[in-house]
Amino acid sequence: MPEKLFVVTGAGPVGWTVAEQLAGQGHRVRILTRSGSGPEHHLIEKRAVDVSDRALVAESLAGASAVFHCIHGSAYSAKAWERELPRAEAAILAAAGEAGAVVVFPESLYSYSEPDRVMMEKGPRGARGGKRGVRTALLQEREASATHTVSVVAGDFFGPRVRAAHAGERMVPRILARRPPQVLGSADQPHSFTFVPDLAAAMIKAAQTPALWNRVLHAPTNQALTQRQLAGALGEAAGVPRPRVGVLPGWLLRAAGVFSADIRELAEMLYQFERPFVMDSAASEAALDLRPTPLAAAARATVEWWRQEAPASAADPVRVTGR
Repeated sequence: MPEKLFVVTGAGPVGWTVAEQLAGQGHRVRILTRSGSGPEHHLIEKRAVDVSDRALVAESLAGASAVFHCIHGSAYSAKAWERELPRAEAAILAAAGEAGAVVVFPESLYSYSEPDRVMMEKGPRGARGGKRGVRTALLQEREASATHTVSVVAGDFFGPRVRAAHAGERMVPRILARRPPQVLGSADQPHSFTFVPDLAAAMIKAAQTPALWNRVLHAPTNQALTQRQLAGALGEAAGVPRPRVGVLPGWLLRAAGVFSADIRELAEMLYQFERPFVMDSAASEAALDLRPTPLAAAARATVEWWRQEAPASAADPVRVTGR
């Protein structure tokens, strides 16, 4: 019988995948969401919990060995993140500390203050303003907390269950429908994309390795690809002709942002797609003894999920995406 209890907050692509991998390894999992949703598995208990409620969180974390905090904001905006995320993280950190549990966070590259260089674990993370500043502040609060934490940084997501992402519904359904995917900024700048199952595996390994606690790690991530190259890999996995890639240029999004707050939030992050945006995960791969899934296998798994679970229909090319 499994003895350890792991708690996962959120049932988006990261939380769902972490819960599935933990249960697949024979661990008891308690997943907390507002709706009580999550994967179906005899080792997974689903609870409807508002994770910003300290009393409910404390009750739900009792007996946990580790907590995987995988929620995201209700909107892709700095205001929503500032209003919601620090409060929820404070509740989780306090309850986890009382339970003696480490808290593992999926993290983005937003806080890196020198993104034009290859981003490494030892790089500066002091970005200010907007959504980048929110991520910086969250990392600082974790570092100051008495509770053990690990932040596992990933590039933009792709993989099963990843919908609202640059390599999600704007790309894969269009490729399956043999329609040109729409990408932002440039189709030909190198960009780091992380396969979500690799992020989940790194988070689980980090939780079980006390020597890696209270650090920022990088999820195992393959060599940077252009958006055109990633579309090509997905097209090859799907067995369709190499996709023609459409580009939504930065000037167009910035102009549209004058009239739309949502598009303005997206345009704030265009620096990631108009110039090289590359992370290096070699040091963390060595520390975790993990390697990224080869691109061809990751692309096949992504295409297979979309074919089974989602309609092959094109989405709004300017839908706001985020982490």
